[in-house]
Amino acid sequence: MKSAQPKVLHELCGRPMLWWVLEALRAAGADEIVVVTSPELEPRLEGFGVRTVVQSEQLGTGHAVKVALEALEPRDGCIVVAYGDMPLVDRTIFEDVQAAVDPDAGTALALVTAKMPLPSAFGRVVRGGPSTSAGSVERIVEAKDCTPEQLALDEMNAGIYAYDETALRRAIVQVGNDNAQREYYLTDTVELLIASGHRVAPVPVADYRSVLGVNDRVELAAAREIVNRRLCEEHMRAGVTIVDPATTYLEPGLTLATDVVIHPNTMLCGETRIGEGTSIGPNTRIAGSSVGARCTIHDSVVAASEIADDVHVGPFAHLRGGTVLGRNVHVGNFVETKKARLAEDVKAGHLTYLGDVTVGPRTNVGAGTITCNFDGERKHETHIGADAFIGTNTSLVAPITLGDGATTGAGTVAIRDIEPGDKVVGNPARSIAKKPAGA
Repeated sequence: MKSAQPKVLHELCGRPMLWWVLEALRAAGADEIVVVTSPELEPRLEGFGVRTVVQSEQLGTGHAVKVALEALEPRDGCIVVAYGDMPLVDRTIFEDVQAAVDPDAGTALALVTAKMPLPSAFGRVVRGGPSTSAGSVERIVEAKDCTPEQLALDEMNAGIYAYDETALRRAIVQVGNDNAQREYYLTDTVELLIASGHRVAPVPVADYRSVLGVNDRVELAAAREIVNRRLCEEHMRAGVTIVDPATTYLEPGLTLATDVVIHPNTMLCGETRIGEGTSIGPNTRIAGSSVGARCTIHDSVVAASEIADDVHVGPFAHLRGGTVLGRNVHVGNFVETKKARLAEDVKAGHLTYLGDVTVGPRTNVGAGTITCNFDGERKHETHIGADAFIGTNTSLVAPITLGDGATTGAGTVAIRDIEPGDKVVGNPARSIAKKPAGA
């Protein structure tokens, strides 16, 4: 990968490629997962919910499995072996390879195979032979050890195995390193199991792309495209319209209701929820947010925010963490919010910053309004009541409270609280409300 980042931690569709492999294994029923890793990578796997075993010396796949088995208590059952850099493998492949193992019928090993374009660096599957039953695997030959005839074979070993554990433990200690790389190949267990009277079953996959590994950033991008397409198709089949899947970027964990429409160049990330009939995009990114029904959000960025029903956002709005928009709110061009709670029917049409603020129902926030929430040392809050009217280019210097029905004129700089119903103008703000007669 030519990167300081370990390969299996490079992301596609918002998750490390190792995450995709682990999720597929869990979905296929794996009740215990052990990751064989290097000393450098082990500390970075704490959040994956798996047990780790360190392979101090990189002596090949057979050695890696041997290290893992030494750390596990023996038991009856099936052991699946997979690579952490194959994010396209889905649960069905893991289910199929496990189902093919049948110790009672003599099948101690099943392995996934695929017909792949030539040339290929995958190990070749050699079938048949006098010592095997029809259709069974005779042996696997690594590409670096192949003869020209073997290199012409197009059935490849995908590197996914399911073993009867007892048979695997007996075979793994017999694996040697008499090969060009002086490594212990897990594939040597094929011949060892056959020699001891077992059968090795091939489990072909329909599409070789589902078992491709990732070894550089070009292959990572190709895998991301496939995973993203799968996610788009899943939501489209559930009633979501995605105008252009090629320019729509999704992550796992999304909840999209029926009749949501996603326009081109849109990215939905994290645990985002979108309500029924809402239109998202184009040119929009929403991350870790909740959006209600019948909303329109376009040409904008929304992060860690909550949006009620019938809200309009955009174009070019930026809703930051802690923003909460009530029903029928409008946030328009070049408006930025942060820890802002806007009640129902609030309008902030353009060129406004609302940070650390609560705004009451039906208030109108004029262009150029700024809540001055930072005094150089601490953040302070602004509270604006219901039915207020904030004039163009108003600066509200927090901490400050504007009462219900208050009005500020254009260019006002308010540094003190404003009473309900009062009208203020100027810098600093002064009241121009008519005083009662005789006052």
